[in-house]
Amino acid sequence: MSADRRAVPKTGAHRAFTLTELLLVIAVVSVVGGLGGGMYAGTYKKLLVERAARQFLLSAKYARIMAIEHGRPYELRLDGENKGFAVTTTQWNRQTTAGESVVVRDYYVKPVEFTGDVRFEDVKILTLAAEQVSDVDAEQRIVFLPNGSAETAVIQIGDGKTHYTIAVMAATGKATLQAGEAGPVSMAVVDLEEP
Repeated sequence: MSADRRAVPKTGAHRAFTLTELLLVIAVVSVVGGLGGGMYAGTYKKLLVERAARQFLLSAKYARIMAIEHGRPYELRLDGENKGFAVTTTQWNRQTTAGESVVVRDYYVKPVEFTGDVRFEDVKILTLAAEQVSDVDAEQRIVFLPNGSAETAVIQIGDGKTHYTIAVMAATGKATLQAGEAGPVSMAVVDLEEP
């Protein structure tokens, strides 16, 4: 024997995975992956609802601030087809010498389109004329005035399983967000001068 050859130790039979073992491992990985994917889909849907509700809250706050800052009304318009919302205002057009409604698009706010199953589930707005509107399918608006006040509104955004409620208070124009359904809400006008 020459010195160049190396001695290879002799071992027993080589062991390999059987087809049954490989199929079993693939089945277990598929089941675990399917469970994780189902949990992920549910979490993703919840996040879509929460994101839409937070965008609505921020748009309401933005409309209030801009109405005060610019000294003219701003509106938060709800899409009549229940697909989203946008902040609008009236600007003077020098060519036509009239005011026209424009959608506000800037770094802080832009029109929002709902994704997935997200929609307005319940809409209650007490207009400045003191009449209550609660038709989800009609185009509606919440008006924010330069003095900081707004129309009273309770808006529920959800997907049938997850719900968020945004409330806009008339006297201050401030908006709040809470998880859950709106529930029964009294939209009565309170007269502060009444004894």
